[in-house]
Amino acid sequence: MALSSVLQTHPAGFNFDNVARNSALEGLFEGGQTPKPLKTGTTIAGVVFKDGVVLGADTRATSSEVVADKMCAKIHYISPNIYCCGAGTAADTEKTTDLLSSNLSIFSLNSGRNPRVVMAVNILQDMLYRYHGQVGANLILGGVDCTGNHLPPRLKKLPARLAARQQIPNKFFNLNIMRLFFCSLSFRKIKYKYRPGTTAVLTEKIVPLKLEVVQESVQKMDTA
Repeated sequence: MALSSVLQTHPAGFNFDNVARNSALEGLFEGGQTPKPLKTGTTIAGVVFKDGVVLGADTRATSSEVVADKMCAKIHYISPNIYCCGAGTAADTEKTTDLLSSNLSIFSLNSGRNPRVVMAVNILQDMLYRYHGQVGANLILGGVDCTGNHLPPRLKKLPARLAARQQIPNKFFNLNIMRLFFCSLSFRKIKYKYRPGTTAVLTEKIVPLKLEVVQESVQKMDTA
């Protein structure tokens, strides 16, 4: 094998080489059924319902054909109201979610409130796009904030949990572990919106303000 081919590295950025290949293969299956894609690797899922969000993930981490860890934590803590499922390169998902969590922690310390989900999404988009596909982190972000719960579709509580479980099948005979995370909107059951005049005025006092003009001058604006 030539040394040049051994040292050759993949160019930076996204790779769309398979797009042309798939388009060419579709012409070979005219009138027939195209082969279905094979699902491998990590399975993560997220479901939102009327009162919260359910996130689910398997726990198997692999290195090529070797099961490196059967108890890998793939649901990452972001903030008290936001969690994130991660798939891809374990180191990339850990570092990406840790950076996001630290940034939002600084915001919470400065503002004294929990961050919004859209804030976490914007930070993730900027962070991942900055490396143009070189960070192998495929993430599902979900949580609740003052604007509601974020992660479609909307289902009831029990079907949401079942739907998350059904999306993560027991694909391996030695894998009987699955983690589910449930984030509820219990702290936001009441909408605090009041019409003008709802609160009664108990007392009213009008104090006249006395002003004395000490100096007055008029200047014309130069419009030339």
